[in-house]
Amino acid sequence: MKRVFLKGGLVLLFASLIVNEATAQRTNRRRGNQPASTEAQPQQQVNNNQPVTGVDPYGNLPIRVDSSGGSETVKPSLRNDAAFDKSSVSARTPLTYEHLRADDALFAEKVWRELDLREKMNQTFRYEAKDDNGSQMFIDMLLKAVNSGEVTAFADDRFSTPMTLADISQLTVGSLDTAYEYDIKDISKIVGRVVTKRKFDAKTVVKLRLKEEWVFDRESSRMFCRILGVAPLKTEYLPNGQERGSSIMFWVYYPDLRPMLAKYEVYNPKNMGQSRMTWEELFESRMFSSYIVKSTLDNAANRNIRQYIKDPILALLEGDNIKDKIFNYEQDLWSY
Repeated sequence: MKRVFLKGGLVLLFASLIVNEATAQRTNRRRGNQPASTEAQPQQQVNNNQPVTGVDPYGNLPIRVDSSGGSETVKPSLRNDAAFDKSSVSARTPLTYEHLRADDALFAEKVWRELDLREKMNQTFRYEAKDDNGSQMFIDMLLKAVNSGEVTAFADDRFSTPMTLADISQLTVGSLDTAYEYDIKDISKIVGRVVTKRKFDAKTVVKLRLKEEWVFDRESSRMFCRILGVAPLKTEYLPNGQERGSSIMFWVYYPDLRPMLAKYEVYNPKNMGQSRMTWEELFESRMFSSYIVKSTLDNAANRNIRQYIKDPILALLEGDNIKDKIFNYEQDLWSY
């Protein structure tokens, strides 16, 4: 009997040792996947205005930044990628404007209008192609001119506050995505995190805003329209993916932009040969669809149309009413 009890005690002791070792290994594995305890880290006073230093929010896991989602660089062709010589396109320069004297400005009104690039007439603004001078999408051309320093971006439509390249990069930066990196041998063990930076999606810019001034020159007895500024409008979304609205990214002084626009050709679905106009010719010929959102005509409070007319249909009709007033002013000066 004593031998039986002795053997049973040894078996129970050996079994308890195996259970304790397995429990310890399981506990260590769990601790390896969880963030490190903050007890061993120095305690610091938390201030809502300043970030807490010395505390790793990722649990002391190595963080790797993947920058492969940055902006794409378009390489020029090393051969003539056309059946004819197109070297003269890059040498184009826009014609200078006719001088308008302030004493001859019998009528002058500023107008702000928006271009919805999703309309059929404005599809050329969203033409996705690559050429020797870069992307042919209008917003990409605009950002290229701003980032290269060819034109200056402004924060307001009076062109009084220049923006730096750092400000522009903040507006065109993509969102950051964080993903876990798992161990190859043990997929349940997290060994690090990968932060991926998405590139800016030019398709989120679906609207442009133009600032222009209509001037009647009594010396030549005609109405002139001079575009003063161009601003891209970035679409903003709610966390659930619903479209919230649009916001102005920056303003560009249009006369400074004309030399660049004269070197880019507009997509022509009918003939990609000699019948292609430049972007400068498109704006000067006003071959786009737009609607007025603000005007200085009968607007002493300097408000947008949607600020005093909430209904969108009536706001569009008010914009057409402003356009008719400008048109009728020139027509009523003539007698038949």
